[in-house]
Amino acid sequence: MSDERNLLGDYVRARRELVTPEQAGLSSVGVRRVPGLRREEVAMLAGISADYYLRLEQGRDRNPSAQVLQSLARVLRLDDDATAYLLRLGADRPRRRRRRPRQETVPPGVAKLVGTLPLPAYVEGRYFDVLAANALATALSPRLAAGRNRLRDVFLDPAEQALHPGWEDAAQGLVAGFRASVGTDTDDPRLIELVGELSLASPLFSGLWARHDVNTCEGTPKRLDHPQVGTLWLNRERLGVSGAPGVTLVVLHPDAGTGSADKLALLASLLAA
Repeated sequence: MSDERNLLGDYVRARRELVTPEQAGLSSVGVRRVPGLRREEVAMLAGISADYYLRLEQGRDRNPSAQVLQSLARVLRLDDDATAYLLRLGADRPRRRRRRPRQETVPPGVAKLVGTLPLPAYVEGRYFDVLAANALATALSPRLAAGRNRLRDVFLDPAEQALHPGWEDAAQGLVAGFRASVGTDTDDPRLIELVGELSLASPLFSGLWARHDVNTCEGTPKRLDHPQVGTLWLNRERLGVSGAPGVTLVVLHPDAGTGSADKLALLASLLAA
């Protein structure tokens, strides 16, 4: 894991390596020894000195102005989620003593609600642990059950991977959403444990984590290939749980009048039978 003091430098370095000279409007001449943009190219495009940009990457200047960060976001082609993340990294935060993380729990009222919803629904913590799930969610995927972790299942469980066609693309979005969920608390013991475990067990996870993608991945229908009812396209809604920071209620739903709605109804009837 990266030292929190240089998380800003790690982030801008990872992102500049993903931007090609052509994307930045530069001509690519000669042999380039680094992927993506060079430091001096980023500095020139952002309107700052190459020496100052070097200090940012090396962690020798950790409090750049919002204007500098916005300029870097433009050069690095960051979207709104990634730009907000970059601004948080550059904020001047007093270091605080790390407390033992509190156990994430589901309020009793939310647990009752999940059980009564006629749609697949589950409650998820900030580390993508499944804290509660209704029967229809578990029928959709046996891994959507209390005690499971969605990151572990997607990267380490072939049965879960089979449920997601093109699962490696889905995995990229999941990692980007995970980084958005945990934010800048990179010295969190639970985060260190989970990222360390997955980095050792999955080269794909390790590579995706090193990209520093940040995205909430909302608003895009998800395709699932269910072994009983076939292909479903489901929308996903994430709702914050009041009084439980970082805990969200996730509801999956098809568009009305579609084949996916019919298939989900069939799955519900098979479950009832």
